Amino acid sequence: MRNASLIMKSTLPNNITWKQINWIHVYRYVEKLQQRIYRAESLGNKRKVKELQRLLMHSKSALILSIKRITQINKGKKTAGVDGFTVLTDGERFKLFRKMADYQISLHHPKPSYRTYIKKKNGKLRPLSIPTIKDRIYQNIAKMALEPQWEARFEPTSYGFRPKRGCHDAIERIFKSCVQKKKRWIFEGDFKGCFDNLSHDHIMEQIKDFPGKTVTERWLKAGYVDNNVFNRTEKGSGQGSVISPLLANIALHGMEEQLGIKYKTFVRSDGYQCAYNRTRYAIARYADDFAIICKSKKDAEDIYDKLKPYLELRGIELEPSKTRVVEITKGFNFLSFNIRIYQTSTGEKLLIKPSKEAVKKSMRQISDKVHELNGHKVGKVINILNPIIIGKANYWRPMVSKETFSKMDFHIYKVNRRFLERLHPKKSAKWINKRYYKSDLTGKSKNKWTLTDPIENRQLKRMMQTPIIRHTMIKHNASPYDVTLGEYFKMRDRKYNDKTKVQDN
Repeated sequence: MRNASLIMKSTLPNNITWKQINWIHVYRYVEKLQQRIYRAESLGNKRKVKELQRLLMHSKSALILSIKRITQINKGKKTAGVDGFTVLTDGERFKLFRKMADYQISLHHPKPSYRTYIKKKNGKLRPLSIPTIKDRIYQNIAKMALEPQWEARFEPTSYGFRPKRGCHDAIERIFKSCVQKKKRWIFEGDFKGCFDNLSHDHIMEQIKDFPGKTVTERWLKAGYVDNNVFNRTEKGSGQGSVISPLLANIALHGMEEQLGIKYKTFVRSDGYQCAYNRTRYAIARYADDFAIICKSKKDAEDIYDKLKPYLELRGIELEPSKTRVVEITKGFNFLSFNIRIYQTSTGEKLLIKPSKEAVKKSMRQISDKVHELNGHKVGKVINILNPIIIGKANYWRPMVSKETFSKMDFHIYKVNRRFLERLHPKKSAKWINKRYYKSDLTGKSKNKWTLTDPIENRQLKRMMQTPIIRHTMIKHNASPYDVTLGEYFKMRDRKYNDKTKVQDN
């Protein structure tokens, strides 16, 4: 097999096109380098790690793959930074590659980010920093080199913004920690303005051996432009940039060590490697949200003092309104789910359901969307609502959600019924029923009240069509950069895709 980096030489003939690039070779070359970085870090070979990171950051394959991700794949591909520069066509992408191939990432001097704001759940505004296209591309290259090194270091109970890990893994970790009922007290925590307050000195200390540390510090110090006014950044990792979530995870690493959490591993008879934690605390962290499961109320209350050195070192503090100690029978919310032990006729039972707040927010979102579409055809309502319904159903499906699905379906029916009555104010209910409601065309249910587009015969999805399928938590410290786990992640991806197809169809 030809070395993929040879395909990226700056002496490429002028008549080659973006689509003629052998992307399979590009991906494989970068992937193999990342796997080698992970392995070298796992073996403690620091010199090898640095050599491989340099090789990756100067690779033409890493450059062209980053251009593809930033300008063609990522959601913000059409969003410009302070320079107003965008790359929207294949020709522009190839031209940018030829230009950037002549420069070195280590010599790059970033521009300030463009500051914008989005609404949070509580109505407050969350600041986002949008770097320029070139900065995003270079950040992606640095992330490619830095992430596999830290995947070999990160704590197994960290799930946010990490490859092949997600919210459901964090929830399942809490379930496994609480289901045995030995740990009943929860310290529910949240860091106050985490991304905007993390200590630059601490981040730089953590990555002091990284070949790209100088340009990383420049990104941290680049500042931002808000309403045409330049602002310096003396702290924080700039939420909204490509590398920011990784730097935040690096900064927040170490909570398990602070709490004295340790694991013992053993191999089951079927070859599956397990790890168990016999200490007083268990934890699940998703970015700046975390829950610490404790054996006693005193243990939970002691967390405040135990975390002080951890917080001070990182320049952050707890958000008082989102931090509390609660007994598991009272329940608590985490990542839009409610986790609680209920008293039943057969004894105590731990159930995880969509939180009331999340359900109310979803109902509001559906109502607002349909209201915005007043006067439009039913087909447009179905096209816009279906992705929302599928997305929420897929997120809630691993937990106890059938009651929520039924409640959401009834709400969606009521909202759409009012929409149809406004669309046809002079028509009778019988006429509306005959024109817009039909039996489920897929045959998955016997429901005869499925909203149907009379022109294209497309139907509105119902959450009750979604089967509850329990999520399987990722292995203790498994990483996709571990070459020995290639088959494990292939099987895991296959199962996830099969689950998604059930709903999408």
